Amino acid sequence: MKQFKTLLIAFTLIIGTSGFVNAQSKVAHIASQALVESMPAFKAAKSEIEKLNKTYDAEIRNMVLELQNTIKKYSAEAETKTDEENLKRQQEIQATEKSINDYRQNALKDLQKKEIELMKPIYEKARTSIQKVARAQGFQYVLDSTTGTGVIMADGKDLTADVKKDLGI
Repeated sequence: MKQFKTLLIAFTLIIGTSGFVNAQSKVAHIASQALVESMPAFKAAKSEIEKLNKTYDAEIRNMVLELQNTIKKYSAEAETKTDEENLKRQQEIQATEKSINDYRQNALKDLQKKEIELMKPIYEKARTSIQKVARAQGFQYVLDSTTGTGVIMADGKDLTADVKKDLGI
């Protein structure tokens, strides 16, 4: 009977311990932002966005320069014009300033839309690859170890090299 109790206690400890071991999860980490920035598609997308940004900047600069020239011209001619004409010119300048500001806001919206359009598939590809590699290596959780994401210490497996290999980088 005493051997039975000992055997029962040993069996219970083994079952309890194995349950505890199974309850523990494997955790890995990856610096996702560094991974994404190393992808060729990311570099191409950034280049396209910068090119579009430069185009908008040049157009806005030209519009502002044209407005400044008009203001100088109108200021120089103000003495020779009637109050009615000067008021009309002032309203014209205000309308032009408003159109420049509207154009600037639309350009910013367009840039944001283009960035989302170009970056979403890149982030999705990285996420899919991270999941694929993590599952293949038996990890239940992958923490993002990019600076500022809240992971202070990451001693676990770093999946960056494996994911880069999977992505062909």
